[in-house]
Amino acid sequence: MIATQSDLKVLFDDQTEAIRTRDVDRLISLYAPDILYFDVVPPLRYAGTTALRGRFQQWFDAYKGSLKVESRDFEISASGDIAVAHWLSRVSGTLKNGHEAGFWVRVTSCCQRSNDRWLVTHEHVSLPVDVMSEKAVTNLVA
Repeated sequence: MIATQSDLKVLFDDQTEAIRTRDVDRLISLYAPDILYFDVVPPLRYAGTTALRGRFQQWFDAYKGSLKVESRDFEISASGDIAVAHWLSRVSGTLKNGHEAGFWVRVTSCCQRSNDRWLVTHEHVSLPVDVMSEKAVTNLVA
């Protein structure tokens, strides 16, 4: 189990570094070809690495310079070749329009080991919603 935990830590450290440096090729290499990805932005889902690559490229293209990535409350549960991780994450940076952007989100990743390599098979990124206003809440602090 210790090797599994350390292997998964490497996967998520690689993910963090790829986001920080806006490296879409490195980031997409961490996902299974049939990834199902739920993001905070429409549509309801991104299916497959082609769709996800486009989403990540659009995200990165909105910023100038590197991104700051913060994580809290990181937990990994693994059994055999399946693992689930969840944490709170904040990605922030300067948009190309000069606006500073960043807020805390909830992240859950499902991973599978195949050929001695862990890949993300499903990821869900979400914001809490105020049901009365029907608006996402972006000002929470972890």
